[in-house]
Amino acid sequence: MPLSRRALLSTATATALTAATAAVPAAASAAVPGRRTHAATAVRHIPLQGAVNVRDLGGYPTYGGDRVRRGLVYRADGLNRLTDADVTTLAGLRLGTVVDFRIPVEVQYDGADRLPAGVALVSRPVTDNGLYTQLRTVIGSRDPVRQEEMLGNGKAAAFMREVYRSFVTSPGNRAQFGATLRDIARPGAAPLMYHCTAGKDRTGWTSYLLLTVVGVPEWEAVADFLASNTFRAAYDAKLRESLKQAGLMQNPDLLIPLQEVRKEYLETALAEVKSGYGGLHRYLTTGLGLDLGTLAALHARLVD
Repeated sequence: MPLSRRALLSTATATALTAATAAVPAAASAAVPGRRTHAATAVRHIPLQGAVNVRDLGGYPTYGGDRVRRGLVYRADGLNRLTDADVTTLAGLRLGTVVDFRIPVEVQYDGADRLPAGVALVSRPVTDNGLYTQLRTVIGSRDPVRQEEMLGNGKAAAFMREVYRSFVTSPGNRAQFGATLRDIARPGAAPLMYHCTAGKDRTGWTSYLLLTVVGVPEWEAVADFLASNTFRAAYDAKLRESLKQAGLMQNPDLLIPLQEVRKEYLETALAEVKSGYGGLHRYLTTGLGLDLGTLAALHARLVD
């Protein structure tokens, strides 16, 4: 008896996810020049004055020779500093929903999103393991010894690896990622944007999952993840310099492991996926609570 389209999509998705998990260490390490260039051409950056890492997730090729549709899913950094012109630009995207992964303390200090009228804002906090609060405290201390003790000697990178591990181990985090992917899968839903503060970690993990689910090759999904470094580089360097000039940090380069995305961070999350679930497919179904119909719906909705 022939398989239905949904069954075929589910089978293809499971196969791709299994292959992706197995390929992680190799694909996420040495760069393949042709592949990296190919992925970079697919990135559709949306230039704004008040945010630097806003992108359309569409345009990437899939294993099946198709492409991810543009204009349906967007990833972003904080939207609290958008100008009036930026809000007008977002209005042109015809967004129906914006999902905010920031925790309450981030919203409290940085401010609420500025959005076009009629866009539904959904708060889905994903924990940062206390990073935001600790950083504000240690930077505000102006104490170089304390800052070195907290962030130096590989401690900042180790902290980031724990943040990524929590994307897999924390039931609360898994619930927020799962709910967002279900929103995206809804047939006929208006375009959706999700974001956090820097648009690189919580947002980057969600984007990696989504691209992998719909059959985008591993190296392309990793390239999208790492592209945050390109879009954030100038802004992050300016922030470090301002902290130094203000006398808040003698060595602001201590922040670099926290400002960057690194392959080792992604690999930490994926190693936890493999250890706890055996692979991405079971992490998505058992961990995030996505049934095969939802995975198939994501593919059907997002892939041309």
